[in-house]
Amino acid sequence: MRKSNVQRLATPLLVLAAACLLGGCATSGNPKDPIEGFNRAMFAFNDGLDKVIVKPVAQGYEAVLPQPARNGVTNFFSNIDDVFIALNNLLQGKVPEAINDIGRVLVNTTLGVLGFMDVASDLGIDKHEEDFGQTLAYWGVGNGAYVVLPLFGPRTVRDSVGLAVDVAGDAVANISRVPTRNSLLATRIVSDRVELFSADKIVEEAALDRYSYIRDAYLQRRRNLIYDGSPPREKETE
Repeated sequence: MRKSNVQRLATPLLVLAAACLLGGCATSGNPKDPIEGFNRAMFAFNDGLDKVIVKPVAQGYEAVLPQPARNGVTNFFSNIDDVFIALNNLLQGKVPEAINDIGRVLVNTTLGVLGFMDVASDLGIDKHEEDFGQTLAYWGVGNGAYVVLPLFGPRTVRDSVGLAVDVAGDAVANISRVPTRNSLLATRIVSDRVELFSADKIVEEAALDRYSYIRDAYLQRRRNLIYDGSPPREKETE
């Protein structure tokens, strides 16, 4: 099977991060962020790329497309994601949740016109959020160090491995027709960026150090997702 551009890009970035984690970067002494110097450099790179390219394009997208159209695009990609979410719930032994996810896909693909309308949520079929990093955590794989990947952003070592699997199984990234695949990938990136505009304001107002704020928020959110919203006290975990 031929690799997509996203898969070819993800592989060297993950190798770069692994090489750094295995000794290529000086440690900071912070147990949750031992390669902070490397991470801050990657954070600055990603931030610069966002300011120059991604955010301006997203702002143009928001200005051109009305809210209902943007919601439709978000729903379309969310419907595709539900297939992989169902698989991860199944791998975690969460059979009722997996059935729920498949139900969402069936309802939104049919009644929701290929997913552009989120009819399932209107019917009370809950949306879940699962990925392979969470599946690894479910089976006891520890976080590992915090790492900021070029382009892909905040991760842990475990979530970086999960990212490789997520990319390999991504339905959009595996579309064989290159123009269609690239157009959909670009649209998804821009759509996702628009969804973060409100978070941008919160970070700018609350954070003295944007890097530390985003790192801590990411780690806290991932922990919350892994425990399905009910994490144990810190001292009871690893």
